[in-house]
Amino acid sequence: MRLLIIRHADPDYYIDGLTETGKIEAELLAKRLCQEKIDAFYVSPLGRAKKTAEYTLKAMGREAEAQEKDWLREFPDVLDVNGSEHMQKMYPGVRKKPDGTFEERVFWDIVPAGWMDDDKYFSQDTWQQTEPAAAGGMEELCAWVWNGLDEVLAEHGYHRKGRYYTTEQGNEKTIAFFCHFGVACVMLSHLWNVSPFVLWHSLCFAPSSVTQIYTEERQKGIVSFRTQFAGDCSHLYAAGRKPSFAARFCETFEQDARH
Repeated sequence: MRLLIIRHADPDYYIDGLTETGKIEAELLAKRLCQEKIDAFYVSPLGRAKKTAEYTLKAMGREAEAQEKDWLREFPDVLDVNGSEHMQKMYPGVRKKPDGTFEERVFWDIVPAGWMDDDKYFSQDTWQQTEPAAAGGMEELCAWVWNGLDEVLAEHGYHRKGRYYTTEQGNEKTIAFFCHFGVACVMLSHLWNVSPFVLWHSLCFAPSSVTQIYTEERQKGIVSFRTQFAGDCSHLYAAGRKPSFAARFCETFEQDARH
């Protein structure tokens, strides 16, 4: 089986939709996906992901087939740093509200010096013990996503057993998920058996990018997942367009953007 994890096109976060650039990206993505044989579609309930999916579903005449999954929404990014000097240092420059309290932060915006010296962030078995994970209830939130993903995979014949999957009869289906960067990393952390913190801070999925994952059954009935490519934007480059910036931070500190 093949999984396609697709990030929404360039977002307009204020209206939870797409920018004019995002609409072009979604149209180019649809042209690409129309060449694929996709057996099932799963979509985040948030507007920017649903709008992105609409271009593909309409082009393929399959609007009624998309299944909305609440766990595919952007990974809840609420983290209250008030009362913790340590977490405030992990998010330098965090702004204050009119009442003098700090604004809430997102898990994957921690500066490198704030977490990379702590081995607990890098292990699948210990990241839950870190202060941001405990403060934000991340273990429960990740389990919500992982269980949702496993339910979908089970519907297609793949059942989680420890760190791998089992199947009585594998298949060659393709299923597509239209979602968001943060939750995509949580999904991959489950399939790869790694800490989500490593993926949040090491991967970059540009708007409308596609990540392709295959099942691998080297032993009868024992299945693992192998990623063929991550964050692919070839549909944009083929049309002479560069990926949108809404995915990353700038390459050098002197650049006047998103520090």
